[in-house]
Amino acid sequence: MKAFPFNRRRFIREAAATAAGFVALPVLAGTSTDYICEFDSVEHVSGSEKKYSGPPRIQFSVIGINHGHIYSQVDAVIRGGGEFVSFFAKEPDLAAGFSKRFPQAKQVNDEKEILENKSIQLVLSSIIPDERAPLGIRVMQHGKDYMVDKPGIITLDQLAQARKVQKQTGRIYSVMYSERLENRATIKAGELVKQGAIGKVIQTIGLGPHKMNAPTRPAWFFERKHFGGIITDIGSHQFDQYLFFTGSTRADIVASQVGNMHHPQYPTFEDFGDVMLSGDGGAGYIRVDWFTPGGLKSWGDGRLTILGTDGYIEIRKNIDIAGRDGGNHLFMVNQKETTYFDCSKVAMPYGEQLVDDIVNRTETAMTQEHCFLATELALKAQKQAKRIGNKV
Repeated sequence: MKAFPFNRRRFIREAAATAAGFVALPVLAGTSTDYICEFDSVEHVSGSEKKYSGPPRIQFSVIGINHGHIYSQVDAVIRGGGEFVSFFAKEPDLAAGFSKRFPQAKQVNDEKEILENKSIQLVLSSIIPDERAPLGIRVMQHGKDYMVDKPGIITLDQLAQARKVQKQTGRIYSVMYSERLENRATIKAGELVKQGAIGKVIQTIGLGPHKMNAPTRPAWFFERKHFGGIITDIGSHQFDQYLFFTGSTRADIVASQVGNMHHPQYPTFEDFGDVMLSGDGGAGYIRVDWFTPGGLKSWGDGRLTILGTDGYIEIRKNIDIAGRDGGNHLFMVNQKETTYFDCSKVAMPYGEQLVDDIVNRTETAMTQEHCFLATELALKAQKQAKRIGNKV
């Protein structure tokens, strides 16, 4: 492959412009959400998605919009043929921006107006993480399916209750693991692995660095009782990818550790975590952190390496620091060649598949067992983690 020249002046210029944009984000969107991820989520739908033009296949609503991922959640279901009819949010500042983006949805005064509306088949949420499972249980008990931002569940007790109610009701409890389901390069990697392009998968290495940008974060962001810990939270993406690419149906946590390495002003916050795991389909390593430096023109240099018996795939999800523009970069090396894939036009089928599952009572987007197992592994790794760094 051709080497990528690194243009230092261009990088500094663009990074400075991006940093200025981050400073402006609280002014643009209010003060109660995760602005970096919100704007990144909006970027996810800037590709060549087909817009659904037929009659609505389902009606759906939203309860709780505390994380910006809700924007891409809504977009995904609309692409799948869903009609967005209503939403409920406690925070006026968040509701104002959300309503402007989705004027077709009526703002209601109480979640009961959504839960008790029999015409609504699906509820979406990015409410504060510790409230997500209790809400999902109420949604399922009202005969509706549920799609929630990660982490969809933050304790093992919540998981046990969610599993119980899901089994009783037969409803769908879907966690939108967006680093796979809404990342075009990762979707392409799934196609290549399925085709046998790198042989049998042996291991995945998932890296989920994030930019701190503390001034834009709400108070709950820094309190572990609300977000569940760093492995529970952003690590949940990596467990989903591990299960998907290795085909594992069971796995054990070999070792895990978490720590507050550099933010003592937030005593219950965790800014670093990593995990080793082993399953019936392969091995895995996960590292997540809040140490993305300000000079990077992205919220994080998310990466995934998939090692196979006949080659490997490397994904740069959000940025290629070697010089290529944009995100969704995939590199594959196998016994024949080294190949680069620009995945910026790869379709994202999750929304359509989820709507199919709601209509047909199938499991094409994600099996329920996979969804809960990814969460279970994250929760166990968090609970078993050795504490390092500052006392947390």
